[in-house]
Amino acid sequence: MDVKEILRHVDHTLLAQGATWAEIRQICDDGMRYGCASVCIPQSYVARAAQYIAANWREKGSWLPVCTVIGFPNGYSPTTIKCLEAGNAVADGAGEIDMVINVGWVKDGLYDLVEKEINEIKVACRGRLLKVIIETCLLTDEEKIKLCEVVSRSNADYIKTSTGFAGGGATREDVKLMVEHMTNGKLVKAAGGIADLKDAEDFLALGAQRLGTSRIVKAVKAMEK
Repeated sequence: MDVKEILRHVDHTLLAQGATWAEIRQICDDGMRYGCASVCIPQSYVARAAQYIAANWREKGSWLPVCTVIGFPNGYSPTTIKCLEAGNAVADGAGEIDMVINVGWVKDGLYDLVEKEINEIKVACRGRLLKVIIETCLLTDEEKIKLCEVVSRSNADYIKTSTGFAGGGATREDVKLMVEHMTNGKLVKAAGGIADLKDAEDFLALGAQRLGTSRIVKAVKAMEK
């Protein structure tokens, strides 16, 4: 698969707790240069990143949407707080929102609450893309399939494998399972542990439409040296 095609699906990501503005600015520069799908960053940097991209994208290469995360990484914030986070992120310039579900509700079988929360957050997104992180490493296959059904019924746009903060990330088996069970035109994002271009190509071949990773741009930059 062409490297440019792979990069077109990459949400170039930096969500480390100690991320600095200099590091965020660098991944914005890289995302614009390499034509990534978005840059996925902490919410506190959204306004500054959106302003930076708006001022520099013509010079740097291409327009770059800003993506951020809410309810991150544990997912158990109250729905009202997640909605406030989403609304604030959109007001600051985010074009995409990745939300974490309440995994405890899944374990209790409260799928109706999971779906209701997704739809309430989608309203707060005001038309922006919403990706639903289900944290696959904490779930059984039965729970993953049920959540595919929930997200497929919901008003969200994507289901996403992982935060990368819960001890596991995307696996080929999980992405295959999710692609097989998503309906209504809803898409799949693989995230967490995507280490190199071979991983990226494999996940895209399985049907993932987005890849959340910090390593693919680094791999491409290393090839240029």
